[in-house]
Amino acid sequence: MHDPVPRLPSLLEAVLSVGTDLELRATLQHIVDAAAELTEARYAALDLTDPGRDGLTGIRTAERPEPPEPPEPPKPPEQSELVVPIHVDDEVFGDLRLAGKRDGPFTDEDEQLVRVLATQAGIAIGNARLYETARQRERWIEGAAAVTTALLSGESAADALMTVAERARRLAEASAGVILQPTEGGGMEIVTASTLDDPGDIVGAVIEPGSPVLEQLLAGEPVFIDDSATDPRLTTHVRHRFGPSMMLPLQAGGRLLGTLALPRRRGGRPYTAVERLLATQFASQAALALVHAEAQHSRERLAVYEDRDRIARDLHDLVVQRLFATGMMLESTQRRSAGTGDTAKDVHAMLGRAVDELQSTVQEVRTAIFALQQPPADAPTTFRGKVLREAAGAGAVLGFQPSTRFTGAVENRLAEPVAGRLLTALRRALTAASRRAGVSRVEITVDVTAPLPDGRPGVRLTVFDDGGAGNGHAEGGGSEGGAGTTVTWQSPL
Repeated sequence: MHDPVPRLPSLLEAVLSVGTDLELRATLQHIVDAAAELTEARYAALDLTDPGRDGLTGIRTAERPEPPEPPEPPKPPEQSELVVPIHVDDEVFGDLRLAGKRDGPFTDEDEQLVRVLATQAGIAIGNARLYETARQRERWIEGAAAVTTALLSGESAADALMTVAERARRLAEASAGVILQPTEGGGMEIVTASTLDDPGDIVGAVIEPGSPVLEQLLAGEPVFIDDSATDPRLTTHVRHRFGPSMMLPLQAGGRLLGTLALPRRRGGRPYTAVERLLATQFASQAALALVHAEAQHSRERLAVYEDRDRIARDLHDLVVQRLFATGMMLESTQRRSAGTGDTAKDVHAMLGRAVDELQSTVQEVRTAIFALQQPPADAPTTFRGKVLREAAGAGAVLGFQPSTRFTGAVENRLAEPVAGRLLTALRRALTAASRRAGVSRVEITVDVTAPLPDGRPGVRLTVFDDGGAGNGHAEGGGSEGGAGTTVTWQSPL
């Protein structure tokens, strides 16, 4: 046996090289390459005992060519091979296999050097496994947090399911992220699919009653499949496209929302035990987020219904009373016009006031009806809705709801950027009104039928409050004054 001391620097270099990378596959490649360099072997490979555990196949180095030599007869097949096991903790991770040494068979010295390398390799592999597991956990935890945030931000039910499917597909490095839900007929149907390619006919595929896997899915049990295309438990017409798969229950509080399926392509690497565990935990977290999002949407719908009740009360308190007062005014006018003490001019003025009040009432009713027609829990997208939202926000500060009127076809005639500037002017006027003392009434009027002083078609915003005398301001000229404070803003259309 030769003295290994002269080769100690090479051994130290090889030992150091196997620990230079924390990524598992790179670590294994360093081990194989270092063993080949250390023993001058032309061929080196690492045969894994359990490839599925880490989602890896065998690791090998490219065959090293013979150095150029004069022509000579072909050599007989190599008769020497060196096999050294690599232990990680108390298990055999794999066998380091070397062959084709350049200058003859492997020696005892070669074996000693490779065993030292294998010992260090076992430590490096254990560290790489821990790092890989920690990194995977971090990705899945971040993914679950992102899904929870997205679901609680007010997405629709269909968008929420797509968010879960797409995020899970990326985390699992799957070919597709699919969500199935129970059907009325007792089966399960694919309702959402996120795929790398066109989902095609995946959405709508049904697992019919009687399928061997269906009983497990409806019971909320996870199902792990080695090859979807050949597994007899699957019956869908799309199964032939996929290989390894996980089918995980979306279940929270004893309620089964559906199943999250994460198939990989045919021939894809199998899921590891760690990936199965993390994906199952992700599905549980996603199901809980879906339930909370649904509860939040229900609370928002309830708030809308309560707001509509408030609007109904406002209609009763404001509109009905105003109509009653107008009726009394007309009745009084009728009685007074029958006498001889009033002139026709006075009667005409009182009737004009009555007509104005009725027109104002009609505008209030139209505004209330439009507010009731807004989609529940949705931000307003129409100009009328945006004006009403500004008025509602000011009402929370003022303690009462401002009156809002629209004259003309505001939706058809008013476009950006004029609409944006009008909303800004409205916001400033309402803010100023809320800061004045003694304000008990605010009236907002948007008129797209009023021409500008130069005759051009324009839009006029008027915001009146009864908090004291003041001067208005205008864009493009024009202002109003009188009792209280009136702010006027106008612009060409």
